[in-house]
Amino acid sequence: MSVNISTGVGTLCFATPFFNASGPLCTTLLELEDLGRSEACAILSKSCTVEPREGNPLPRYADFEGGSINSMGLPNLGYRVYMEMYPYLWRYDKPIISSVSGLSLKDTLLIVREMCGVDELDAIEINLSCPNVVGKPQVAYDFDQTREVLQEVGRICTKPWGVKLPPYFDFVHFEEMAKILNESGVSFVTCINSLGNGLVIDAERECVVIKPKGGFGGVGGRMIKPIGLSNVRKFRELLRSDISIIGVGGIVSGRDVFEYILAGADAVQIGTQLQQEGVSVFARLGRELREVMERKGYSSLGEFKGKLKML
Repeated sequence: MSVNISTGVGTLCFATPFFNASGPLCTTLLELEDLGRSEACAILSKSCTVEPREGNPLPRYADFEGGSINSMGLPNLGYRVYMEMYPYLWRYDKPIISSVSGLSLKDTLLIVREMCGVDELDAIEINLSCPNVVGKPQVAYDFDQTREVLQEVGRICTKPWGVKLPPYFDFVHFEEMAKILNESGVSFVTCINSLGNGLVIDAERECVVIKPKGGFGGVGGRMIKPIGLSNVRKFRELLRSDISIIGVGGIVSGRDVFEYILAGADAVQIGTQLQQEGVSVFARLGRELREVMERKGYSSLGEFKGKLKML
């Protein structure tokens, strides 16, 4: 049986449903070129700020059983450098997406306005959910501030754009955020970012495993998949049908990809597993997803996307 795993997010066409989450292995031109040569369906660059940032002190990332913890602090080369990279990445013939994480609304609007002038850039993802910048709250937990950001970005952005959200846990919060998103011009929603302010302890050394923020950091990896799935499912129930959803969190196998699409995701991003496995993860996920679909008799993603059954 022929299996087609192509999909779309907004107006973007993807050959497969998976690409990198902004974070691991997407900061330098060499890393972005590796993504271009891989079977990732798109190239998403590191969340950028106006000026380059070194990020938080080392060690700021650690793996543990079931996941990872990090407090990177948005290390990046500054948006001007990424703008210069996009023409070089165009030769890989896949969508190029810029992650933007201005440290203020003014910074965000400056970056978005200039990014919109880059012909080779296909879309912009506004990161409203970084939990690891000291002294900076996650914007998407402040609904009034989120509404203002989306209104202002919508006024100036001439490319398809979306937002990356933190995890939500209360249905009232889902409903409030969905209302804001439905009133905005977003083409897609990416959920979820890491679970903020987790703590991992090395019992042998009797200490924390990362240095910034006293050991507190964003938790990702396999253990957060149920939260990622719940956010995708609930937003698919609440959002306009024309807003695509990109699922993130704990994707390790092709079966995980299948579950996210079943819950309503149009595509997925890979974070912790990309960091641990490298860009070969995308080819493996493709093989495993096709195997799941063949076993179940599905020839396309649309045959099961969003069709999660209730008991």
